Amino acid sequence: MNRAYKYRIYPNKEQEQLLFSTFGSCRFVYNQILALQAANYKAGIKHLSRFDANKYVNNTLKKEYPFLKEVDKFALTNAVYALENGYQKFFKKQGGYPRFKKKHRAKRSYTTNFTNGNIVVEETYIKLPKLKKIKASVHRRAPEKWKLKSATISQERDGSYYCSILYEFEHNPALSEEPLFPTIGLDYKSDGLYADSEGNIGGSPKYYRKQSAKLAKAQRKLKGKTAGSNNYDKQQKKAAKIHRKIANRRKDYLHKESTRIANCYSVVCVEDLNMRAMSNKGFGNGKATLDNGYGMFLTMLEYKLAYRGKRLVKVDPWFPSSQICSCCGALHKLSLADRIYRCGCGAVMDRDYNAAVNIRDEGLRLLKECA
Repeated sequence: MNRAYKYRIYPNKEQEQLLFSTFGSCRFVYNQILALQAANYKAGIKHLSRFDANKYVNNTLKKEYPFLKEVDKFALTNAVYALENGYQKFFKKQGGYPRFKKKHRAKRSYTTNFTNGNIVVEETYIKLPKLKKIKASVHRRAPEKWKLKSATISQERDGSYYCSILYEFEHNPALSEEPLFPTIGLDYKSDGLYADSEGNIGGSPKYYRKQSAKLAKAQRKLKGKTAGSNNYDKQQKKAAKIHRKIANRRKDYLHKESTRIANCYSVVCVEDLNMRAMSNKGFGNGKATLDNGYGMFLTMLEYKLAYRGKRLVKVDPWFPSSQICSCCGALHKLSLADRIYRCGCGAVMDRDYNAAVNIRDEGLRLLKECA
């Protein structure tokens, strides 16, 4: 299995300049290879493999543009490989055609590979290729048996730098003797993250809503400044810092909640929802959907359960979980305004609780069928 630890790093002026050059060089190489592949296609020339494209960078581009020799060679190689991955997804119809990266819009990051001890994580610093020792906040260390694979250095919009260290390790989780117990069902709840089959509500801190006034004020100040000026850049970083705090708080909450569920239950049943479709303007609750981070929550839950040898079961999104009575199985059509489920058998319960119970039962049925 793979696991990454992300650390905050504090480069000095010289290291910061080298990072800026590396970000730009990776973007430049990416765009050059993309233009070459497009020109080859129009000329009827075969698509270059990732290895041939990397040879072109080393044998041609580095001679024409000597500044490419000043940065980490693995960073350029990984930029070429990232483009090829985009092409492969396009060929398999899993994504759109790769686009050129723009200087002020593209994400500032690059990945370098571990070889011959060129990456070292210590208590107060991280050693990286070309950058040498860079001050870091190392809040935790990986076990000695883990194999270091690569490091990804990135810069956020607010100017802060981070280094994500990727490790590989052996892990063979054994499934419990009673894999179907205990089990819980989760139904998505717009104003509470989820409602579970035990009658609990996940809760939604609504971090974006709480900071929306402060963020709007920062963005109004940004609008009144001249783009490209020093004051504009300073204000842009202030607005980006608010966004980063919102994202970090949300992620922290989702990590804690997903870890709690993964520790307590052997099987978690959820609906396989398309969160991007649910957040569009047609539903009128896009901000609430995105502020919940339910899709990120399910991703965290999936890999944490897999690490513990447990299961996440995804129920078909068209399964009528909110319309079936969890007591007698009768089917009743409800509108979105109906929040209480009432059945002829005498059952009266919260709509979301009823759906969570049905999701749990359907998930267990699917799991038994697969077994």
